[in-house]
Amino acid sequence: MADASSTLIIVVIVALIFDYVNGWNDSANAIATVVSTRVLAPLTAVLFAAILNFAGAFASERVANMIGKGIVDPEAVTPVIVLGAMAAAALWVAFCTRLGLPISGSHSLVGGLVGAVVASVGWDVLNSSGINKILIAMLVSPLLGFAVGFVFLVIVYCVAYVMTRQQVRKSFGFLQIVSAGFMAFTHGMNDAQKVMGVITMAMIADGVLSPDAAMPLWVIVACATAMGVGTAAGGWRVIKTLGMNLAHIRPIEGFAAETAAGIVLSGAAMFGVPVSTTHTITASILGVGTARNAKGVHWGIGAKIVYAWVFTLPAAAGLAAVLTIFLEWAMGKGT
Repeated sequence: MADASSTLIIVVIVALIFDYVNGWNDSANAIATVVSTRVLAPLTAVLFAAILNFAGAFASERVANMIGKGIVDPEAVTPVIVLGAMAAAALWVAFCTRLGLPISGSHSLVGGLVGAVVASVGWDVLNSSGINKILIAMLVSPLLGFAVGFVFLVIVYCVAYVMTRQQVRKSFGFLQIVSAGFMAFTHGMNDAQKVMGVITMAMIADGVLSPDAAMPLWVIVACATAMGVGTAAGGWRVIKTLGMNLAHIRPIEGFAAETAAGIVLSGAAMFGVPVSTTHTITASILGVGTARNAKGVHWGIGAKIVYAWVFTLPAAAGLAAVLTIFLEWAMGKGT
């Protein structure tokens, strides 16, 4: 970035911080159940997830392109707008992670972008069709996660019915490791891609990159690394919430939940639609828990998670609007 402005450099740093914090919160998405069932030790699990998160970030650029160009015209924004959006999203995710709440980095990021853009240049530059597509996907993905988790566990129970208890324990202990890896890989395909799109948007806005240019390799590597390191840090409070407090999970249910969520996330990534990995895996755990024993699900905890989801979009948007107005006042609009 030889010709990059100082503001763009700050944007990249803040975006990578968000990627780290998002990985910190979302480490639970891939490994909460595999830790709670004691199939893998906590440290082994987070390192395993970090490696596969890193690998997943290289699998596709479709989600990155949707974030970078599908929400707002990148030529209509400034690096300051992107900085306000990313700072707001990072602060919100970090705050919720400290509270042990598994919230959506996707909602935080999309809300931050919309709030920052509207506060600076108004509604007209927003791409309503792209935003609608993202919002619909975010609504549908947890419903699919719940349904696929429920149905998949019923099928798995039918298979396990003809097996001995020892065979079930041994087979699904191994399969849960595979499913946790699948979940971590699809998380990288989805969440690391979002920050790639944001950095690309900022580079186009700063004039460093042309709108039709390919995504620079260093952006992919940097985002994959930040996400992987954040995952390795492990958001232990969130892991406890998802893996231990939401529902009682054994290896067979953990395998079903992670596989169901991974299927939904990989499908979304193939269509280039960013969805919430947190929403999807939480809904899958609820679906699996319901299929096993609805009374064993801690619905009160689930309700608190839903409240956090609902509040995330407006909270991130409002915080981004305030930060963007302040930054434009402090740094000079359009710099």
